[in-house]
Amino acid sequence: MKKRFLPLLLVLVPALTLAAAGGVHLDKANIDPDNQQSLQRGARLFVNYCLSCHAAGLMRYERMGHDLGITEPVVAENLMFTGGRVGELMTVATDPDDAVEWFGTVPPDLSVIARSRGVDWLYTYLRSFYKDDSRVTGVNNLVFPDVGMPDVLWELQGWQKPVITTVKDSDGTERKVVELELEEPGLLSPKEYDRAVRDLVNFMDYMAEPGKHDRRALGVKVIMFLLVFLVVAYLMKKEFWKDVH
Repeated sequence: MKKRFLPLLLVLVPALTLAAAGGVHLDKANIDPDNQQSLQRGARLFVNYCLSCHAAGLMRYERMGHDLGITEPVVAENLMFTGGRVGELMTVATDPDDAVEWFGTVPPDLSVIARSRGVDWLYTYLRSFYKDDSRVTGVNNLVFPDVGMPDVLWELQGWQKPVITTVKDSDGTERKVVELELEEPGLLSPKEYDRAVRDLVNFMDYMAEPGKHDRRALGVKVIMFLLVFLVVAYLMKKEFWKDVH
């Protein structure tokens, strides 16, 4: 479990807090599964920043392009960096032996990580990295302490630093709180980071169950049909039994 790490887009948020005994508050991802442009941006971020180390072995480029409204030529030219055909699975570009040498283990497949961890966890995790010189990678994470991954997008996020303060609860109990502050700005503004990470998590949520939204849409139609049929059945029942005393 300690090696379940995600080298994905990292985003700044002000005042993410970690209470020593209370754990980390998870921010709401507020993703929009119906926003196709968001999903397209998330797909671009995923293949550029995640797929070099993590595979998505349950997703095919062809299916992704079809669902997200991206033509096959565009998928092949802009979203595939390992060659092959559009109908192939989204395999990792990194050699497994190299991954073991660099990280100590092969990075996990991310196909269903959104179902495993939850979108709020991913959203908060990807925005919670900070500098930690005691770590080999030079970074740590509030949500996943001692995570075994480098901050591969520090140039976009900038560097965050932890600021530890002591606060008192209403009952007088003292506890330490860690807040992350931006030490060196990155290439994107905090709002741009928020949107980028939301797009990325949105895509990962889609990838975890591509048919989920179609299934939900069909479910709504079925329920509406049953409600209409219920009215018709009730009226028929009244008509059939109106002469029965």
